[in-house]
Amino acid sequence: MRKSRALVAGTAALALTLSAAACGGSDDKGSDSSGGAKPEFNAALTQVYNPSDKKGGTIRLANSGDWDTLDPGETYYGYSWNFLRLYGRGLLMFKPVPGAEGNTVTPDLAEGLGTPSDGGKTWTYKIRKGVKFEDGTEVTSKDVKYAVLRSIDKETFPNGPAYFEGFLNLPAGYKGPYKSKGVNTDSAITTPDDQTIVFHLKQAFGGFDYFAALPQTVPVPEAKDTGAKYKEHVVSTGPYKFETNELGKSFKLVRNDKWDAATDPNRKALPDAYEVQLNVNADDIDNRLLSGDLDVDVVGTGVQPATLGRVVGDPTLKASTDNPTLARLWYTSINPTVAPLDNIDCRKAIEYAADKVGYQTAYGGPLAGGEITGTILPPMIPGYEKFDLYPSADGTGDVAKAKEHLAACGQPNGFETNIAYRAERPKEKATAEALQQSLARVGIKLTLKPFPQGDYFSQYAGNPPYVKNNKLGMNLNGWGADWNDGFGFLSQIVDSRVIRETGGSSNTSVRIPEVDQLLDKASAETDAAKRDAYWAQIDKRVMEEAVILPGVTAKSLLIRPKTLTNVFVSDAYNMYDYLSLGVA
Repeated sequence: MRKSRALVAGTAALALTLSAAACGGSDDKGSDSSGGAKPEFNAALTQVYNPSDKKGGTIRLANSGDWDTLDPGETYYGYSWNFLRLYGRGLLMFKPVPGAEGNTVTPDLAEGLGTPSDGGKTWTYKIRKGVKFEDGTEVTSKDVKYAVLRSIDKETFPNGPAYFEGFLNLPAGYKGPYKSKGVNTDSAITTPDDQTIVFHLKQAFGGFDYFAALPQTVPVPEAKDTGAKYKEHVVSTGPYKFETNELGKSFKLVRNDKWDAATDPNRKALPDAYEVQLNVNADDIDNRLLSGDLDVDVVGTGVQPATLGRVVGDPTLKASTDNPTLARLWYTSINPTVAPLDNIDCRKAIEYAADKVGYQTAYGGPLAGGEITGTILPPMIPGYEKFDLYPSADGTGDVAKAKEHLAACGQPNGFETNIAYRAERPKEKATAEALQQSLARVGIKLTLKPFPQGDYFSQYAGNPPYVKNNKLGMNLNGWGADWNDGFGFLSQIVDSRVIRETGGSSNTSVRIPEVDQLLDKASAETDAAKRDAYWAQIDKRVMEEAVILPGVTAKSLLIRPKTLTNVFVSDAYNMYDYLSLGVA
């Protein structure tokens, strides 16, 4: 996920055993006699910091950019998936607990995990009785079916993941309930009664429970659906509902009096409200977190470079931080649709010329940025294999090799292209500037192009016609696993079939038919060891084409909210678990 994200073909039980990002247990951290908790570095990394069941208060959050969308059918940032559980209930969800267990899925709207049949081509879920929308209407299986089908319309909802349209046995040419109104979709989803929903796949897929945990299964009442405007007022099924929503500025969640705790084993719903400010300067967010004027940086990618030295150099401030390793890659897409990058040697010149140390420094160095890498897969993903097809002696690039490839692609003196990044993210700007400097050593001139975070993929970097017409030869990017295995990490960024000409593509540069075929073979493989071997094979094949420049496998330095209780890092989202927080 862009946000920020263990598939097993075979049985669902086996699928749920993989959790590669685990570290430590889940024992609660004790409070001191005053009811507080002793600040320690990484105190909330694998356990609950400052546990409490106290209700009341308001949690204050800020976002340095705009939300991509609050619509569960389209959103695709990790922080948004984390937050969305406050107002939406999907069929399944990741357990809101610390440690390795937080990487497993558990029933939410559904009574239990999916029941597979027909060799894994059919999956059945039973919905809990008594779950209601905020208007008091009871949720039925038809509301879930409608929600999934509407998310397939990628013209209306360009940003969302493409798992359902890729695997459901949909009618030929089906484009969702708006454009294919009245088309019978029983070949893909049936609802035998109000509590039962059955998914029918084109091919067996043992990890379908991970699909059932996607926000796209959060029910949507057809009568209240307003299409692209639904993001203005999502109808809640969770413990909170929208009181206000000023797009681009702020929104506020308050208690949903139709939520029944008896139907919900996962949510304590401790605060009275959540207030979210949008488009707040990233450095200001850090300063406000340190002063206690703000509780959470909702994006969850860690402190900015301007704050890092101050925090790390002060033992008291460092004691109030956590430093998780993420199943995430910070990388740059190299677009073969933009000349002269349609020539593989021009792309390889970039791979060799790039200063990876500068890349790492831009993200905060080894502590807050991550480890330099030559691979797409992070080390915690099963099947990871360490390699580097474009090495340099000290990580700062190989100028001589870069010049060799420039000569081979007919550009001995270099060339010009543009590099896109998210304007609200200082780390991405710093990375673009670092690449600009290192590539200039071999005559490659980069012009920096900032774009808004909220529309970055739907309108700009993830919109193929815009990329080509505006010569966006390189796009700054980041990706976290939708779930921690090779398919959950790779499929949405290397499968050419997820590229959408209408925009919203999470894959912005990889168009390799052989990779598509390898993904299909891997998803059908029932032997875990054989399946995991495919992931490194895919990784190498993509890197051979030089269409992705890996930067660093991510770490982040999070400022632990001093004003909150029940603070812990979610292994599923690699940031604080927003569902569990309370107000001290």
